[in-house]
Amino acid sequence: MSSLAELLPRAGEALTPDDFLARFMGWVAASGRTLYPAQEEALLELASGKHVLLNTPTGSGKSLVAEALHFKALAEGKTSYYTCPIKALVNEKFFALARAFGAERVGMMTGDASINRTAPIICCTAEVLANLCLREASPAVDVVVMDEFHYYGDRERGVAWQIPLLTLPRATFLLMSATLGDVSGIADALARDTGREVAMVRGTVRPVPLDAEYRETPLHETLADLLDKQRYPVYLVNFTQRAAAEQAQNLMSVQLSSKEDKEALRAQLEGVRWQSPYGKEVQKFLKHGIGLHHAGLLPKYRLTVEKLAQSGLLKVISGTDTLGMGVNIPIRTVLFTQLCKYDGEKTAVLSVRDFQQIAGRAGRKGFDDRGWVVAQAPEHMVENLRLSEKAAAGKKVVKRQPPTKGYAHWDRQTFERLLTKQPEALEPRFEVSHGMLLAMLQGQEEGTPGARGGGYRRLIELIARVHTGDRGRRAHRRAAARCFRTLRAAGLLRLTARKLALGADVVVDEDLQRDFSLHQTLSLYLLAAARSLDPTSESYALDMLTLVEAICEDPNVVLYAQLDKLKGEKVAALKAAGVEYEQRMEELDKLEWPKPNKDWIYDTFNEFSRKHPWVGQENIRPKSVARDIYERYATFDEYVREYGLERSEGVLLRYLSEALKTLVQSVPETLRSEALEDVITHLWNLLRKVDSSLLDEWLALRDPLALRAQPREAAALDAPRDVADDPRALAARLRGELHLLLGAVATRRRDDARAAVWDTDGVWADPALAEAMAPVFAEAEAVVLTPAARRPQFTHLARVTDRKWRAYQKLVLKRRVAADAAAAEVADADSDDTAGQHDEWALHCVVELGPRGTPAPDRPLIQLERIGP
Repeated sequence: MSSLAELLPRAGEALTPDDFLARFMGWVAASGRTLYPAQEEALLELASGKHVLLNTPTGSGKSLVAEALHFKALAEGKTSYYTCPIKALVNEKFFALARAFGAERVGMMTGDASINRTAPIICCTAEVLANLCLREASPAVDVVVMDEFHYYGDRERGVAWQIPLLTLPRATFLLMSATLGDVSGIADALARDTGREVAMVRGTVRPVPLDAEYRETPLHETLADLLDKQRYPVYLVNFTQRAAAEQAQNLMSVQLSSKEDKEALRAQLEGVRWQSPYGKEVQKFLKHGIGLHHAGLLPKYRLTVEKLAQSGLLKVISGTDTLGMGVNIPIRTVLFTQLCKYDGEKTAVLSVRDFQQIAGRAGRKGFDDRGWVVAQAPEHMVENLRLSEKAAAGKKVVKRQPPTKGYAHWDRQTFERLLTKQPEALEPRFEVSHGMLLAMLQGQEEGTPGARGGGYRRLIELIARVHTGDRGRRAHRRAAARCFRTLRAAGLLRLTARKLALGADVVVDEDLQRDFSLHQTLSLYLLAAARSLDPTSESYALDMLTLVEAICEDPNVVLYAQLDKLKGEKVAALKAAGVEYEQRMEELDKLEWPKPNKDWIYDTFNEFSRKHPWVGQENIRPKSVARDIYERYATFDEYVREYGLERSEGVLLRYLSEALKTLVQSVPETLRSEALEDVITHLWNLLRKVDSSLLDEWLALRDPLALRAQPREAAALDAPRDVADDPRALAARLRGELHLLLGAVATRRRDDARAAVWDTDGVWADPALAEAMAPVFAEAEAVVLTPAARRPQFTHLARVTDRKWRAYQKLVLKRRVAADAAAAEVADADSDDTAGQHDEWALHCVVELGPRGTPAPDRPLIQLERIGP
């Protein structure tokens, strides 16, 4: 079968609408597929030049229609954009379109990278396209495919779905979702602004039909019945991570898998590492045939669940309501544990759209010939039915009352309404901000008559087209005027009278014009504050890390765990001191999670905000998670256990990954000291040891060559990158490996120490390693692991040849016995004065690289020779 790229017209050849339809439909037929009526209708409308709002069920081929529009745009020499809500789907679509049209014709833009950005097909998140539309008065965008268009009504992100509709009057739009509802207002506005017709294409035929059931039996009985009827895998829908984990635990008492299935599961799980604190729980669930899937898990555990589900070995997947988007898990039955959820303000019955988005995941094309949607009656009502039977038998019973918290009433009629009713009309979201105004002012077309100052006019024109009533538009115009006055008062804008005409031009501050980025509002603060730090200070690296953490999103579950621990310690101290209860509560109210340098951060941020008022909508968030881990040299597992984060390991991992990415991307190399490079290397090693999934994804996004899988580039892709070609990176890596070994030796974790070195001959198997460490602890009470004890001055690298180095890490010891008063002073964990507190004890290592051209191995480089003077 030919690829779509082979069907593109040759140079000088033009395709008519009929040619386009004939070639594309012929390609579809050659692939053995048959178009659904809604697909055919959508293709005909697109061929005639109309916009299309495509509302068809999940799995009914919306992606094929999108592919056709990209093909049409390519054939006409136009640029098309594909947008969706999340990066995972952007990545997936990038690869799919690259396979269909050739990697040289497809690009990708995310917050992490820009790959082949001049390609005629671009994959990006909706926010990226929206920002492009604001910053460029006439962006080169001819066709836009907006997937998951129901996000148009999202409270926080909906504006990104609306801006392209308002700013691209010459573009063709394909807006797709399974749950659009009434979009006549959007269609009318789009037709008015572009002067072209909008076709509303709806399809009701699901490739896999759905049956619906309302169950009034206990959950374990419902599941047993579904399993008996071969209606698995069952997606057990929960609305919190805690509930998902608790349901998985509850099901451990239910026989879900046969002996043969359990044997198959054990075989599939061989080789999977479960070393994190919560890993054993996840493993236990999986061996029983239960998958647990939510954002609090490590990515590698979620990936394992997805692979096992695809192999058909998991009977039940207990997950949160976010499961499904960008995840390939075959689901035969969707089972709702409840029909209400907390929406951020109150607990309410699910919206029709939310319900149908989740229910639509049942019955996957290619896996099932039918799907089921099942809803449980409220637990107290199920129990009351059982009690009613007892009462009918003459027994005295007390009926259960509905919960007083976290509950909104639902029943069979609620379920039927959610199944049959049209989704709610999409509510438009729009808000004028300083960043929006600046983006449009900076995007004005220089050199065009009357263009200077045109950015503000563009904003007013955009507001006139906003999908709200006149009252809303008046409010947006007032907000725009306030933003303008604020920026002018700050000196970032000024008005200059025109010499030959009435009116004035708007001039944007030149420094701002050069440096401002809508994507990096807080990164500009980071850069300004970082330049005020003293690079000669012993705390420079830690202070820089604190600045980075201050602009990262808060990992709330981690921060509240820190606060709870502090409160527990404070309560114990106050009780011991005999402080009365009321006073204890007052003291506890004063506590907050650790915020190093908070006064300096708040002061510098307030000063920055006065000069750059658009950041008023942002906020600085001082905290210490990555710094706390680095300062105490805690392992990931130790930190999880200390703060009880077992069910939120994924949250901690994502936060540390984000801190590392921000550190690498936002701190220029000119501001990185050797100690800061060590912080970067330590975080890198820590994350890679726990789960490399996020790092690997980030690296792939930052390296365009790794994603451009063109046959002619295969040799270049396979060419090794010699580890010695970057001496600075090699030195940082070796220091990081030495510090990992130091931490393992200091805490007597012999397994970790062995894992930290390259030991092909098993020289350091027990008891050899224990014997080598024994003299250190015979002489010292402890090996100090503070940042001061890990300064670069204690790490030495000596080059022997081009391919060999000697490396040793001096040990800072806390002595058991001192010969005199001076020697009795031990290294203080909070002190910068560790010079002189060490002796000649060191970790003596050697590094031998392979032949030149050998790529960096995915293993430790250091080989331990001895521990001693």
